[in-house]
Amino acid sequence: MEDRYEEIMKEFGKEDAEPLEEKPQEENQAPPEATEEKKDQPEEEKGGVLYDIYALLHDLVYILAAITLIFVFFVRLVGVNGGSMLPTLQDSDYLALQSNVIMGNLKYGDIIVARKLEFREGEPIVKRVIATEGQTVRIDYDDKNEIRVYVDGVVLNEPYIREMMEARYAVPMEVTVDKDCVFVMGDNRNNSADSRFSEIGQIKLNQVLGKVLMIVLPGKDPVTGSRDFGRIGSVS
Repeated sequence: MEDRYEEIMKEFGKEDAEPLEEKPQEENQAPPEATEEKKDQPEEEKGGVLYDIYALLHDLVYILAAITLIFVFFVRLVGVNGGSMLPTLQDSDYLALQSNVIMGNLKYGDIIVARKLEFREGEPIVKRVIATEGQTVRIDYDDKNEIRVYVDGVVLNEPYIREMMEARYAVPMEVTVDKDCVFVMGDNRNNSADSRFSEIGQIKLNQVLGKVLMIVLPGKDPVTGSRDFGRIGSVS
């Protein structure tokens, strides 16, 4: 009986589970306090002030190069000097031009900016295309009250002009536009130096700076001295 009693007591005296062994702390692992202190410390700045200045200058160079390419090959800005294109354009208007590199073929009605070195020392002039290569322009001065412009025998409908032309010639004017040239006139016909005058004559395509896209800043009205910002936009 005593042997049986001892066996029963041994069975009830056994532990249900063995105690967990503590794992030794890794040598390279920092204690929790050190880790928290490291998180609180700010990261070191990379490169410092000199690096920031270099990065800024680097970006500015690329920005200026892109702007230069845009204004040389795609868009130009030019100011209007004088009133030869009234009422469409007025003195001191600032215009955005589609550069001659990408403007494509010119057609009747396009407004262009050109430069002739022999006229006013190459000062840019703004005019409207009336006829292109191979077309014949005729200005009939027979009817003094209603002088009309004909292109290839067809009278032009010109709602854009400021007023009817005055008779300045005793005989009709007729000219066929040369190759790679355009015939231009101002909308203010009685106050415009254009292809009707020998000082300018026909405009060669390589003398065209670009085609007018829009008014970006209207000039001051000669009477009121104010700017009509409602004029900003495309012109025709």
